[in-house]
Amino acid sequence: MKLFALVALIMCAFAANSVLNRIGVALQGMDPMDFATVRTGAGAAMLWLLVIIRQAPRPPLFSAKRYAGAIALAVYMIGFSWAYITLDAGLGALILFGVLQIVVFGWAVFEGGDIPLLRWIGAGIALTGLCVLLWPSGTTPVPIGGAIAMTIAGAAWAVYTLLGRAEADPLGATASNFLLCLPLVALAMLAAGIGEMPIAGIITAIIAGAVTSGLGYALWYRALPALPTTVAGIAQLSVPVIAVGAGVLFLNEPLTTRLVLAGGLVLGGIAVSLAARR
Repeated sequence: MKLFALVALIMCAFAANSVLNRIGVALQGMDPMDFATVRTGAGAAMLWLLVIIRQAPRPPLFSAKRYAGAIALAVYMIGFSWAYITLDAGLGALILFGVLQIVVFGWAVFEGGDIPLLRWIGAGIALTGLCVLLWPSGTTPVPIGGAIAMTIAGAAWAVYTLLGRAEADPLGATASNFLLCLPLVALAMLAAGIGEMPIAGIITAIIAGAVTSGLGYALWYRALPALPTTVAGIAQLSVPVIAVGAGVLFLNEPLTTRLVLAGGLVLGGIAVSLAARR
């Protein structure tokens, strides 16, 4: 029960990233680049504090893998923040997870791996769900700019995930990536021009960086050794569902039939792929 409660808390933290970004950028009027920079800085500070507290050897900062991870993380942070100017919290989470699944699957195909039939079927179902979600509609069309930004963020997060495979020190690697990512996001903020930074928006970004990102990732890496791979993957399927529910409850976002159908297809496709991994 303790492990279940911990995993449930972590999934709520991951879903809260979408909700907090939506609140900070769309509702509190904070510039997306400013939000991304504050979030990244707060996350780096929290992760490095945890690295120092654990009294283990410090992770290396400068390597080709760290630079690549930092660039992928920066693209994710920027795209994620931009997307939530127009996207609802749950809609953005669904696009992110759908793109993540498809890119990771595509990379497996590129590497020439032995891909089970169920993984092909799962990827096809998830892609169908994304098509349903993003197909132009006269009733409630998905904002194209936000969808493109979140698609780029999802692809960057997939690259970041692939780079982190078989990482010996996940917490240390994440702390290093966040620290190296910070100047990249800050440069993007300076290039875009520093906008208004309301106190409420800054506080929201700090919470998103230090708590739901920094502490969330740290707790996730602590829980992962006790979880089978398929269970860990299936647990993450709850994140878009929680984000949709939180958006409906706290942000008064609409729960449409199209969103429910597309969400079921995306999450169902990922679940089928996870069954293939077993």
